[in-house]
Amino acid sequence: MSRPKCPICGKPTDPAIRPFCSKRCADVDLQRWFSGGYALPAAEEDEVGEDDEER
Repeated sequence: MSRPKCPICGKPTDPAIRPFCSKRCADVDLQRWFSGGYALPAAEEDEVGEDDEER
């Protein structure tokens, strides 16, 4: 059975640092989280004003 692949570079994963193959790939992933690289686009919701609440 083959080992899963690293989501960053595609090499086989290291069980000690799973799901990555190395500390470097883990750090690349962490940097993407910190910089907002994994952020999902979101639609802005309209704010409910006083006029809207009366309806």
